[in-house]
Amino acid sequence: MSDKEKRTHEDDDFQRQLRDMMKNANVKFMFGGPGMGATAEEPEEKPGETAPDHTMEILESIRKFNLKPREIRDYLDRFVISQDDAKKVLSVAICDHYNHVRQCVDHPELQEKDYAKQNVLMLGPTGVGKTYLVRCLARLIGVPFVKADATKFSETGYVGYDVEDIVRDLVRLADGNTELARYGIIYIDEIDKIAGKNTQGIKDVSGRGVQVNLLKLMEETEVNLVSQTDILGQIQAVMAMQSGRGAPQRTINTRHMLFIVSGAFDKLAEQIKQRLGRQQIGFDTSLHRETEDTSDFLRQVQSADLMQYGFEPEFVGRLPVRVAFNHLTSEDLENILLNAEDSILQQYRQDFEGYGIRFNIPSEGVSEVAREAATEETGARG
Repeated sequence: MSDKEKRTHEDDDFQRQLRDMMKNANVKFMFGGPGMGATAEEPEEKPGETAPDHTMEILESIRKFNLKPREIRDYLDRFVISQDDAKKVLSVAICDHYNHVRQCVDHPELQEKDYAKQNVLMLGPTGVGKTYLVRCLARLIGVPFVKADATKFSETGYVGYDVEDIVRDLVRLADGNTELARYGIIYIDEIDKIAGKNTQGIKDVSGRGVQVNLLKLMEETEVNLVSQTDILGQIQAVMAMQSGRGAPQRTINTRHMLFIVSGAFDKLAEQIKQRLGRQQIGFDTSLHRETEDTSDFLRQVQSADLMQYGFEPEFVGRLPVRVAFNHLTSEDLENILLNAEDSILQQYRQDFEGYGIRFNIPSEGVSEVAREAATEETGARG
C-alpha cells in the first residue's frame, strides 16, 4: 500500500469515528472525497415539532413549595419502614432548603446572598434505606437527583472520575437545563472510604485531595459543563456556535445544590465507644456484642470523631446535619415485606400473575423469611 493510499485509509477511519460520535449529537456530517472539506447540517425539524420542556412546570412546583416536615415524613412512611429519627431530620432539612430555594426563584436578588446549606451526613450500615430515602425525597420534590459512589473519584480525574463529573451528570439528568439542575440533589455514598487515614505514619493524600475538591462543590463553585477530556461535548459546543445559536452556557454554580453524603462507618462506632469509656474488658464478650447496637454509638458522633476518623475539618464543617440509621431487626424486615409500598412481595405477585398464577404466602412464611434475612446482615436487601 502506497503512502497516499495509507493516508486515504486513515482519513476514512477518522471520518467514520467522527460520524459515529456526532450521531449521538444529532448532527449530520457530509464528507467529501480525499482533500475535500467537511460540512455540517443542522438536524431537520418537522413543522410543529418541539422538544419537550418541563422546566417551567418543575420551577413552578418549587415556587409553590409549601410542604411541612410532618407531611414529608408521612410520605416517607409509605416507603421506608423504621428509621423514624432519620426521616424527621431529613424532612426538616429538605423543608428548610427548598423554602430558601422557593424564595430565590421568586426573588432572584436573593440568589447572591450568603446561605448556609443544610447538607446532610447519614451514618449507618448497608441496606437500611439511606439511598431509598433520598430517592423518595427527590421524587416528591420533583427535582433532578444523581447518585455516585465516592470510591470512583480521584483527585486529578485522570484515573477514575473527577468530582465535577457528578455535577455534569446532574445537568444531563435535567436534560441539559442548568436552571433546573442548579436546584437538584447530589447524593454521594461510601463517603467513609475517602477518609484520609494515617497508616504507619503515611497520610492518604488521595483521599484528602478528593475531600478538598468535594469541599468546593458543597460550598460554592463554578463547574465547567464540558470537561477537558470530553471531546464529544467540546465538538457539540463548537457546532452550536457555528450554527448561529450563540455560545452555550459554559458553567453552572453549585450554591443551591443540596448535598447528601452517607457511609457505613464500620470503625467509627468502635472509636466512639472508646471515647465514651465503654470498651469491654475481659475474655467473654460475646453476650455484650449481641446486645450492643453500633447505631447507639453513631448517634453520639461529634466533629472531633469524624476528624480523627480522617476527614478534614473544613469538610466536616460543610455537613452540619448528621443522622444515624438503625440496624433493621427481623420484625422490621417482616414489616417491610408486609406494609411497605413497592414491597418485594408485591413484585412477586405481579411476576406470578404474568403466568396466571396466584401467589400467596402465610404469615409464618413471612416471619421465617424475615428471620433468615436478618442473619444475612445486609438490611432490606436480604
